Amino acid sequence: MDPRFLLQQLHVVERLKDTVRHCYTSGGRRESVAEHSWRLCLFAYFLRDEFPELDMDKVIRMCMIHDLGECFTGDIPTFMKTDADADKEDDLLQRWVDTLPEPYCADMTALYAEMNALSTAEAKLYKALDKLEAVIQHNESPLDTWEPLEYDLNRTYAFDAVAFSPYLRALRAEILADTEQKITDGK
Repeated sequence: MDPRFLLQQLHVVERLKDTVRHCYTSGGRRESVAEHSWRLCLFAYFLRDEFPELDMDKVIRMCMIHDLGECFTGDIPTFMKTDADADKEDDLLQRWVDTLPEPYCADMTALYAEMNALSTAEAKLYKALDKLEAVIQHNESPLDTWEPLEYDLNRTYAFDAVAFSPYLRALRAEILADTEQKITDGK
């Protein structure tokens, strides 16, 4: 890739460092999209031994690129995002991906198609981890940063996404126990 073009693209994705999410960190500041994506990649890396039959490098690539569209639209919490918002984000992202040279354009286009279809085990794992990471982050954030609807959301979110895996179901149960303890403790 031409060095000047590479720098231009890195400047685009740098926006994710300043794009804040709905979640807060344990220290009480807004989490950035870049921070969420970084921990999601590490989450996938740590599960390599739990899913030896999967292409975990592909899962990590999915985790790494999954929120790049938010460079153009910002973060919209899942409970507020409309189909029109998702379509706009997908369109702007694809326009950017189309500017990338090969093999990056084709690779990212194929990854996004696979992620959207959720038809492979790798895509299902990426999506489950993305949802779980959000619940974990909410459990780590101060309770006074939660919206009223998030009490139920943290108790119910992602159970459908983990149904395919006994390991992920057990992990989700542990996360739920953390949620219940946080609510009981009131902090």
